[in-house]
Amino acid sequence: MVIERPFFVKLELAISISSILNASFINKYFSNISNKINMQPADLKISHPSITFNEPHSLSIRIWHWVTYLTLTASLTCVLLGSTLFKTNDNITMVQGQLQEKGAVVTKDQARAVAHEYSDKVWNWHKFIGYGLCFLLLSRLVIEIAQPTEEKLKVKIKRVLGFAVVTEDDKKEKGHYLFVKRGYQFFYLSLSIMGLTGLGLAFEDVPLFKDWHKGITQIHTITQYFIYAYILLHLIGVIRADAGKHKGIVSGMINGRQ
Repeated sequence: MVIERPFFVKLELAISISSILNASFINKYFSNISNKINMQPADLKISHPSITFNEPHSLSIRIWHWVTYLTLTASLTCVLLGSTLFKTNDNITMVQGQLQEKGAVVTKDQARAVAHEYSDKVWNWHKFIGYGLCFLLLSRLVIEIAQPTEEKLKVKIKRVLGFAVVTEDDKKEKGHYLFVKRGYQFFYLSLSIMGLTGLGLAFEDVPLFKDWHKGITQIHTITQYFIYAYILLHLIGVIRADAGKHKGIVSGMINGRQ
């Protein structure tokens, strides 16, 4: 059988086109591999959720947050008043002077008893508010156990600890997030110590607490300053975050949305 010349021409042309296409594909494939190898860390994209403080909050957490805020404010107000305006020793002279103007003469001890009565009223309010704080601490533990897994503080910390750090910004954001969440844990611990020592002072007539009264008072007094410091830093941090790159963080604690 005789095969015409044009057939060989067509066959050679088809082989040439196929070779060109295969060479182009191979070059493109290895070029892509080379580009990926030569990519800088900043060019790489890690597919993980972003680290943000604009997180959803359950209704129970939001209610707990604002009730705790009001309760702490009331408690600190009592401490401020009891340590200043209603401080017993600072009011003895005033009581004596006021009674003398009305024609009554009282001794220093009698005046102390009157001044101390007003001081006691303030510290009694502080004690009752402290009972409320102890209840809020227990309720926070229940909420942490009952709320969805993704909203648990422990899970949030563990999730971010597993994030890969690629850029310097990633490192800063991760460190900042963990610092804030660890701060929450520090606050809960400090509040727990305040609550337990406060109960020890409230039930000082119990023999065990009576023996430890001085130590309990010192721990209670020192711990309050850690709480004051945390509250101040928390307020500054929230204001800066809401005014900066985490806008809506305050409203999120009201409406629960990100």
